[in-house]
Amino acid sequence: MSRFAVRHGRLGDPGPGDQGAAPGAGLTIGVEEEFLLLDPATGATVPRASRVLDGHRPLPDGAALHRELRATQVEAASGICLDAQGLRTQLVRGRHLLHEAAVLHDTVIAAAGTSVLSGPATLGDNDGRFGRIDDLYRGMVADYEACGCHVHVGVPDRETAVAVVNHLRPWLPALLALSVNSPFDHGRDTGYGSWRIVQQSRFPGAGVPPFFPDLAAYDDEVDRLVDCGALVDASMSFWLARPSKRLPTIEFRVADTALTVDEALLQALLGRALVRRALADLDRGVAAPRLSGQVAAAALWTAARDGLEGSGVHPGLAQQMPAERVVVNLLEHVRPALEEAGDLDFVREQVRRLLSEGTGAQRQRRAVAAGLPALITMLTGHA
Repeated sequence: MSRFAVRHGRLGDPGPGDQGAAPGAGLTIGVEEEFLLLDPATGATVPRASRVLDGHRPLPDGAALHRELRATQVEAASGICLDAQGLRTQLVRGRHLLHEAAVLHDTVIAAAGTSVLSGPATLGDNDGRFGRIDDLYRGMVADYEACGCHVHVGVPDRETAVAVVNHLRPWLPALLALSVNSPFDHGRDTGYGSWRIVQQSRFPGAGVPPFFPDLAAYDDEVDRLVDCGALVDASMSFWLARPSKRLPTIEFRVADTALTVDEALLQALLGRALVRRALADLDRGVAAPRLSGQVAAAALWTAARDGLEGSGVHPGLAQQMPAERVVVNLLEHVRPALEEAGDLDFVREQVRRLLSEGTGAQRQRRAVAAGLPALITMLTGHA
């Protein structure tokens, strides 16, 4: 659920000198990063979130640290940012403060989508909304320590948000392929790049969101899922891109927690560029592609399994192709938006690095080949 407490959106109406501005100019961005708390000696998760979050040093305006569903997790949320450098500064600060707080309690924060080794399950120690989630989903969340990188992008209003999400749907698997960083689970290599997405697929309504003709249809569907007992409340859904219930923002929930700040920033800038492109297409009257739900699910599953290795699926074309080519198509799609924002060079360089050095999942596997201590050092060395 979004924790941004003020209105996101465009930065105001165009002035006389701004009539040629791009439709998506001035969109705000923010990021929430979830992390695991590990015992630095064993690599197992430890339930010390409350102690770690108690009394941390001040953050930048609008930024915050939070608990997550399990006491083995913590979250750093940026404030509302206008540019890449401002967001990067806040991401670095949030990670640094969590690291400082964690080491005071003999633990470390790990930038991974799932844990290598889990400690005891912590079901039953929650109250409030987290307690209702425990009651509803039971054993599905008893050891659910999945961590994501959630990107928030401002739009003019919630009606527009629904229309934009329709345009985002074909590109969500490509964002996942770039972000896969959860290959391990309970001491085993799952064979997947993102086991977190596999875990999420157990929940009702997970994955690429359906097409919705308007805001009323979207809200009606969420309300029906609540009435059916599948969701705790109308602020919850498991779709990987969704409009906020309260604010004019879109939340991308597709990426695993990023191994580095720059990989988190890459997700934020690509997400904003996709929203920029969607707004431009809407202004031109370009219809959102109507995807096969099953092909979209296949594309997401393939991205979760293989990341940038081997073949991917382009859901818009309903074709299998090299994963690298799917990503190239994504960059071609958003290139004008990235250029408008001044983000193109950074995004190109980060994608080039991932293709040459490997995703987080690939780098985790290389590290664990040198032994568990090497993996722990890598996961905890990017604060």
